[in-house]
Amino acid sequence: MRRYAKLALLVMSTIAGGCATAVDDNEVAAKAAAALKASFKSAGQAGLDRLEQDETQRACSQAAGKAPPKDVAAKIEQANLATIRYPADGKLLGDWKNGERIAQEGRGKQFSDDPKGPVGANCYACHELSKAEVSFGTIGPSLYQYGKVRGNSVDVQRYTFGKIYNSEAFAACSNMPRFGHKGILSEQQIKDVTALLLDPASPVNQ
Repeated sequence: MRRYAKLALLVMSTIAGGCATAVDDNEVAAKAAAALKASFKSAGQAGLDRLEQDETQRACSQAAGKAPPKDVAAKIEQANLATIRYPADGKLLGDWKNGERIAQEGRGKQFSDDPKGPVGANCYACHELSKAEVSFGTIGPSLYQYGKVRGNSVDVQRYTFGKIYNSEAFAACSNMPRFGHKGILSEQQIKDVTALLLDPASPVNQ
């Protein structure tokens, strides 16, 4: 969704820059939205509903890639914190081996993916998790030895589960997907990824 927001800003800038006279912001926004909708077609599980931003996404788009004002950031974090649903059984850690498979898996939610197939978190696209993995992204911080540094207390477990569930609750306008809030990962999958980060036997903590 963020790439669509950035594309919208680019379209808006292009339209505004090409006009000799001032243009009403609402008019520019309407034209940009129309251009976006005209550029995308529904395919498979990827519907046009993906172009519709929620309140958090709209606020972050308005920030245009910069940190939002403190009061706006506080509202974003508070609203998203309220969306986190912790497991009813109280267990926050799953199977780290399954968590590793989820971290490696990049399929799911794209138009070409089977909706019945596995959905991954694609963690290595943005983070370093293990020294054994030679290919990883750097958009996010290194998570190598995440649990070794932070420990495995209940508070750390809750924070880690919550961060994966909805990153916006802890860092407004984060680049990290809201895996639980947006239904990308199931509760069990989030437990498994949490275990990957915190279990002493996990390659993350070696």
